[in-house]
Amino acid sequence: MDIQQIIFIVLSAIALAGALGVILSKNPVNSVLCMITCFVAIAGHYIMLNAQFLFVVHLIVYTGAIMVLFLFVLMMMNLNADIEPQKRNWLKYAGAISGGALLLVLVAALRDASMPAIQPASTDIGLVANLGKTLFTSYVVPFELSSVLFLSAMVGAVVIGKK
Repeated sequence: MDIQQIIFIVLSAIALAGALGVILSKNPVNSVLCMITCFVAIAGHYIMLNAQFLFVVHLIVYTGAIMVLFLFVLMMMNLNADIEPQKRNWLKYAGAISGGALLLVLVAALRDASMPAIQPASTDIGLVANLGKTLFTSYVVPFELSSVLFLSAMVGAVVIGKK
């Protein structure tokens, strides 16, 4: 077993532990923190795939912005145990049975699936330099139009914020 396999196994274990923490945690804030752990582990997989741009975008968008939004919503909801209605036990059992049935269907469908190994034509697919070269040669007009669109959105936000 080489170092890449060990890192992959460790990152996968961290991602699975974070996902289980999201599901099993009673406190919503702890669930969000476990989701951040899961997202960081998934971003580590992007680095292993030599996709640095996806790594950075994943960290900024999901781990940064989306999790801040989740925490903001949780704080605005003001979840208290005494306000929440009690769930019936049969709903918990129905959810467990449905999840188990879905797991059985997925295992049965994927058990006999054969997936051939894919060899990439180039190892520098996810590099930021190649993405920049493509954006500024083949896609100059759409790139500039999107930048004008973002600029107008920022100006609009400032104008609305001033009022």
